Amino acid sequence: MGLLTFALNVTLDGCCDHREGIADDEMLRYWTRVMDGAGAMLFGRVTYELMEEAWPQVARDPKAKPADRSWARKLEAKPKYVVSTTRRDFPWSNTHLVEGDLKRKVKALKKATPRGILVGSPQLSAALQRLDLVDEYRFVVHPVVAGHGPYLFSGLQDSARLKLVAARRLRSGIVALHYRRR
Repeated sequence: MGLLTFALNVTLDGCCDHREGIADDEMLRYWTRVMDGAGAMLFGRVTYELMEEAWPQVARDPKAKPADRSWARKLEAKPKYVVSTTRRDFPWSNTHLVEGDLKRKVKALKKATPRGILVGSPQLSAALQRLDLVDEYRFVVHPVVAGHGPYLFSGLQDSARLKLVAARRLRSGIVALHYRRR
């Protein structure tokens, strides 16, 4: 059974707005390596639509930066699963709808994906945390104080103790952290 890993960029004050980070080549290469190790991606509808709006075009743009294009092409090829109650059509390649009982469906996905699943949607990840389905956390912490949300783990009630697996400092001052449930 594969692990479910919550993977996200976050600022020092817990903001997970994708526009607040430092999107340099080194960070994109880091996330590309993380994605290479996973068997699939899992998104909530809102995050999926942000990704769908940007990355397919980058994958086909010969003028895109190599790190951007590498990430985009690998994301395009990766199986993508979307949890949604409002959307049914997903024209982006390798995209599949997840509907029904979330706990049962995600457990089945984990079982069917031995290389693991990355989830990068804050609201969906909080729901999965409440269902006790998140096995690992990978946060890339940016040296930015955003002063606004959305915030990481909004609405969680129970605390979770984690074990540090790895920490890596990037040249930009970003710190990539990898934690696992105890």
